[in-house]
Amino acid sequence: MTDFSAVRSSYVQAAYAKTVKGEARTDAGAAATAPKDFSSMVGQAAANAVESVREGDSMAIKGLTGQASLQQVVQATMEMEQTVQVSVALRDKLVEAYQDIIRMPV
Repeated sequence: MTDFSAVRSSYVQAAYAKTVKGEARTDAGAAATAPKDFSSMVGQAAANAVESVREGDSMAIKGLTGQASLQQVVQATMEMEQTVQVSVALRDKLVEAYQDIIRMPV
């Protein structure tokens, strides 16, 4: 059983806020970027998660070279951590659901 208590509600709220901001750009832009089915929604969420992790890595490198402030580095690192925690919790829940389906008698 997956324990979601490790994923604080603030992480989930931050991830949700990011998706809402992305969808609330314009009506035409939202319609063009809105996923049409579940698989495209999951693919888009995965792409957003990968982009968040890449931005965090990029900001860490900029911080090491002196091109970014400590606050920017910490902020990007925290966003990256939130993304990873939500992704891991989601993965665990999907694996658990898959295992439940596999155990069902046919």
